[in-house]
Amino acid sequence: MLAKRIIPCLDVRDGKVVKGVKFEGVRDVGDPVELAEIYNRQGADEIVFYDITASYEKRGVMLDVVRETAKRVFVPLTVGGGIKTVEDIRDTLRAGADKVSVNSQAVKNPSLIKEGADIFGSQCICVGIDAKKIADNKWTVYINGGRVDMQIDLIDWVKRIEQLGAGEICLNSIDADGTKEGFDLPMLKSVCNAVNIPVIASGGAGKIKDFSEVFEKTGATAALAASLFHFGELTVGEVKEHCRSNGIAMRVK
Repeated sequence: MLAKRIIPCLDVRDGKVVKGVKFEGVRDVGDPVELAEIYNRQGADEIVFYDITASYEKRGVMLDVVRETAKRVFVPLTVGGGIKTVEDIRDTLRAGADKVSVNSQAVKNPSLIKEGADIFGSQCICVGIDAKKIADNKWTVYINGGRVDMQIDLIDWVKRIEQLGAGEICLNSIDADGTKEGFDLPMLKSVCNAVNIPVIASGGAGKIKDFSEVFEKTGATAALAASLFHFGELTVGEVKEHCRSNGIAMRVK
């Protein structure tokens, strides 16, 4: 059995890590580089940075934060927000990221997925998705930080992403985001069944059992969380130990 990954997510706005509920009521949490260092020490398998207003505000990637983090953190680093071109991907990887996450721009310009995968390798291209339920077993894709409904069927989109060469999907449930009521298991299950590439579960983690449950009940290869870690309710080490005690293979650091 492949080891599952635990990934802290740092949503960055104006150089600070922030957290909200369903993309609203956002408040400051702290410095992104300092938080990344803490999670590195706790045994995080990867760290994800999202510049959550870059697409909406039409800004580029926060390369200064990426460079400083890469100097001080020694786990894989994924960076998203503001990546619009192959040059943006190149600059972000050169700054020290191991992967880029494209979300809004992937929807607007799907060829970016293929071009990025062809030039840098599928392993460098993660496609982030924000999706919301519209009917039983049916979800629609949003962009610009959950602001714009693109009226694209989620399952059609993930299949296309895989065909274009993406190496991974980070699937965020807008319905569950920040609620701490657990991951969106039906949505995750449907997506994992539709594709063969790794899927990261995002949105809704609220208690330690949510992590073991998402691995036991879906094909997710990793679980991502923010609030629980940022506010000290759980550490990465505690989550990994809990999963191990439930028979789930975890990477040892």
